[in-house]
Amino acid sequence: MTSEGNRIVTAARERNLHLRLLGALAFQHHCPNYDYLRTKLRRVLSDIDFAAYGSERNAIDKMMREFGYTDQSAVTFLFGDRRKIWDNPSNGMHVDVFFDKLEMNHDINFNGRLGLEEATIPLPDMLLEKMQIVHINEKDIVDTIVLIREHKIGLNGHAPETIDAGYIAKLLSNDWGFYHTVTTNLKKVQDRLANYPELTEADRSDVSGKIQTLCAKLEIEPKTLSWKLRARVGTKSKWYNDVDDVQKGV
Repeated sequence: MTSEGNRIVTAARERNLHLRLLGALAFQHHCPNYDYLRTKLRRVLSDIDFAAYGSERNAIDKMMREFGYTDQSAVTFLFGDRRKIWDNPSNGMHVDVFFDKLEMNHDINFNGRLGLEEATIPLPDMLLEKMQIVHINEKDIVDTIVLIREHKIGLNGHAPETIDAGYIAKLLSNDWGFYHTVTTNLKKVQDRLANYPELTEADRSDVSGKIQTLCAKLEIEPKTLSWKLRARVGTKSKWYNDVDDVQKGV
């Protein structure tokens, strides 16, 4: 699965296409030093997931067909230009491509973001990909632990192999619902560190400290008027989008 994901990314790059890994393979790509924790924590790979620009859809479709993939017409009918799922009968691979944004419990917009990394979506978007899940499960908590353990939390803009807390804080300062889900999930990750005996005390201390740094940045970021007005309503009104089983994907 890893080799197939890399093959598709490489072929897309040769064609000047912005096809970037997200999901499990993106985490594997960016966490070489601590990926062993995912094995210890029983995290397994499933599908190959990509983000792409809708403007490049036709060229991506052509490439996938050349690679022996067939699209699931029912999913294409359901999601139109937003998403496409491909299957390859010759190798059993399943590929999911999200165009322009990841539409889950909260939307993650890829506009202008896919040129920041050569193989994956940027690290802040990878973290948000997991933290936007309202009913977060164990595999997403494990991915988050490993991602944070591997990388620094940056406060001064985009930098290689650094989670840009400033970008996340700015994004969430205009969306109380997204902010609430992310901060709730970060607390869940921190609280559950003790549940994994595979982690060392150094692992737990590192991840916990970085979560505190990130949460402090989210807290002090100036909030917009719309954020403040929505915060008054709180969880009395639903703050997230419903996601069915076909939508979940990553």
